[in-house]
Amino acid sequence: MLARALTIAGSDSGGGAGIQADLKTFAALGVYGMSAITAITAQNTCGVSAVQAIDPEVVAAQIRAVVADIGVGAAKTGMLFSVEIIQAVAATVRAVTLRPLVVDPVMVATSGDRLLQRQAEESLVQDIIPLAAIVTPNLAETEVLVGRQVSTLDDMRAAAEQIVAAGARAVLVKGGHAIARATDVFYDGTRLELLQGEVVDTHNTHGTGCTLSAAICAYLARGAALLEAVRRAKTYITGALHHSLSIGQGSGPVGHFWNVTYPVD
Repeated sequence: MLARALTIAGSDSGGGAGIQADLKTFAALGVYGMSAITAITAQNTCGVSAVQAIDPEVVAAQIRAVVADIGVGAAKTGMLFSVEIIQAVAATVRAVTLRPLVVDPVMVATSGDRLLQRQAEESLVQDIIPLAAIVTPNLAETEVLVGRQVSTLDDMRAAAEQIVAAGARAVLVKGGHAIARATDVFYDGTRLELLQGEVVDTHNTHGTGCTLSAAICAYLARGAALLEAVRRAKTYITGALHHSLSIGQGSGPVGHFWNVTYPVD
C-alpha cells in the first residue's frame, strides 16, 4: 500500500518551508502527501511580510476530509499560529485518532518573523504536545517550551526529559550549528541518545526544521520505528543542506530532491 502522510501547517509562498517543504519532502521519500493549511504567509527568502490565518473550522474540516476518504499513515504539525487553530487541530486529532503525530513547534521563521502568536505558546504546550509521538524543537523553541536557557548538551538533556514529562512520547532537541557536530538529543522516556551529524557550511537553511520533521513523518508513514525514522531523517536533511539552493536574496531553501535521480533525455 502506498504510504500516505498529512502535514498540518502554514503555506510559504516562497516554496522553501511550511506546506511546500513538507510536500516536497514527502514526494522525495516516496510518500503520498496531503495538507491541511493553517495560515497563508506572504514570504520569500528574506522574510515574512504578511500572514492570514485560516478559519479554525476550515482547518479542522481539511483534516477530517483527508482522514475520511484517503487515510493517513502519519501526520505532522508545523505553523499553527493561534490559540484557536491549536485547539481546533488538537480536538480534531483526538476525534479522528490521528497517529503517529510529529509536532514541529514552529514559532519563528529563519528570518526572525513570528509564526506563532506569543499568547498561543501555552496552548501549544498544553494542547498539542501531549498528542505527539515526537516533538522536534530547535534550541530557541526548546527554551520557550521549558522556560529557561538551553545552550549546552546538559541543558538539552534536561530539557528533553522535561518535554517528555509534559506529555510527549518522545522528543528530538536539535542542537543545530550551536552544538558541536550538529548534535541532537533524542529521548523517549527510556532511551537518551546523542545523534551527531555533519555541520554543513551553507547560508541556505530556509525550511530546515520543516523538512526534518516532514522526513521523520514520511519514514513513520513507511513503517519505520521512531528512532530509525529520526536517524534516517537526519541523514536526509544533511544531504538536503549539502545540495541547498542559492535562490533569492536571503536564506535560500534546502535541496529537497537531492536523493532523486532524474532521467536524462
